[in-house]
Amino acid sequence: MQSYTAPLRDMRFVLNELHGAPPLPGQDDFTPELTDTIIEEAAKFCTEILLPLNMSGDVEGCTFENGMVHTPAGFIAAYKGFSQAGWGALNAGQQYGGQGAPETVAKLVEEMICSCNLSFGLYPGLAHGAYLALASHGAEELKNLYLPKLASGIWSGTMCLTEPHCGTDLGLLRTKATPQTDGSYHINGAKIFISAGEHDLTENIVHLVLARLPDAPPGIKGISLFLVPKFLPDAAQNPGPRNGVSCAAIEHKMGLKASATCQMNFDDATGWLVGEPHRGMQAMFTMMNSERLSVGTQGLGLGEIAYQSAVAYARDRLQGRALSGTKFPDKPADPLIVHPDIRRMLLTMRANTQGCRALCVWVAQAMDRAAHAASETERAEAEEFVALMTPIVKALFTDLGFESANLAMQVYGGHGYIRDHGIEQLVRDSRIAMIYEGTNGIQALDLVGRKLPANMGRSLRRFFHPVSEFIETNGQHPQIGKLVQSFARGFGALQLATAFIAEKGMTDAEEAGAAATDYLRLFGVIALGFMWLRMALIAAEKNGGEEADFYAAKLVTARFYIERILPQAGALLFTIKAGKAPLMDMPEAAF
Repeated sequence: MQSYTAPLRDMRFVLNELHGAPPLPGQDDFTPELTDTIIEEAAKFCTEILLPLNMSGDVEGCTFENGMVHTPAGFIAAYKGFSQAGWGALNAGQQYGGQGAPETVAKLVEEMICSCNLSFGLYPGLAHGAYLALASHGAEELKNLYLPKLASGIWSGTMCLTEPHCGTDLGLLRTKATPQTDGSYHINGAKIFISAGEHDLTENIVHLVLARLPDAPPGIKGISLFLVPKFLPDAAQNPGPRNGVSCAAIEHKMGLKASATCQMNFDDATGWLVGEPHRGMQAMFTMMNSERLSVGTQGLGLGEIAYQSAVAYARDRLQGRALSGTKFPDKPADPLIVHPDIRRMLLTMRANTQGCRALCVWVAQAMDRAAHAASETERAEAEEFVALMTPIVKALFTDLGFESANLAMQVYGGHGYIRDHGIEQLVRDSRIAMIYEGTNGIQALDLVGRKLPANMGRSLRRFFHPVSEFIETNGQHPQIGKLVQSFARGFGALQLATAFIAEKGMTDAEEAGAAATDYLRLFGVIALGFMWLRMALIAAEKNGGEEADFYAAKLVTARFYIERILPQAGALLFTIKAGKAPLMDMPEAAF
């Protein structure tokens, strides 16, 4: 079985010790005592309600019959409990019935949901993304009607982008929007790969649909965004007549089988414009960027349950004897955890997962500053940092989550490859996160093509400056100084790679494109290294006490990361500096 206990101690460490800061304006009520209670209660719900449905939901999957999608047994009751407890409204605005919790807290709750039942988590997760897009760009009338419903979980939401002939290149989309005399629009077209497009968990589903107006210019600049409900609200704001929205089929997928991925048809469906005409991508990116950070959190959550499951199995499974001599002479064999290669895999999973959690909360903290900081300058700087880190969080976390799931399967051996232990489910479920919301290659292109040159490279300062200051301050620290010095060499590789891409990319876009994926991984390796040094500094200053073992484990894991994972930085720099020639010199006909 899958093994999971919410990592509350580590979450408290990251939230209160690593990234602890005075509350921002409007968030004064969220004291450490209250946030502790929130994550504790979330842990209970996730482990007691969601986790038991994870494997059974995967086996049963969603079913499609007569245009209706039925979720697996237990999902309706779990969703009702989830909504009634207010988890979907955790970080929604208080003016719309939400609790207004900080993103730092919400991301930790989201991580636990993803660990315990990612398929379930997609339903409320997409609703929150729709909430954000509508809150940022919708007219007041639309916000007042739909946002309280989305926040409460009574209604859910989707994002409808992809069409059969266009995925990443949304400039090719064909769905049309025709103006009506009453100010609404008729939407006609077909969308595919729509997560939560149809299901039986809520009384209504609110679709955010990209479409073209009759006078739309070609390409991506001619796209508008529309709100299209499954049922048209009546005068009492309850679901009324059925709209021209239907589900034609659900996809038969590799993973996430309890999450309905739908083919949707819009046939003269009534919709309302969100934002300005022909500016739909700007509005949709509010939702997409939120979803990209959430997809990164999916990788983190799956990495955590994969790690915990592998540790539990490595402690119990008896195989062979320790290379240094028998450790458990009273048993027929020693447990797997005594073997160096097993420990290599477990520590890799541990270091990456805990590093991602620390980075996740750092970015979430910047999201809170961008929304609530007192000064405009601080808000702007925080927005720059979030924009820079979004493609890194999405791509790095999902890459590492998939790697952790595969390492867990390796620890389990053949028992991981069969269904009984639930490890093969984690491998299947984690694979899609590297694809949807923009493949990880697209995230890398976004990083080098948009984020690095943005504001004349100013956004990089939000990361580079605190890293440089930390190295200068702690390079001679008596306990972690040597780790800092090793890290400084890796950081130097990132600086050289950045300069190389800036120079080459200005004259040849293919040079930047060829380096993009390796550069994102290099940036991510350094970002996690920085988190580990900051965690190690705190742990080094905590001498003795009741939690000495916790802090000692932090120091050991930090050393493992710096000495065994960080050296990848040098190899990635050499790969980047090889340039585009090894990729582009191959004639197309030779493939």
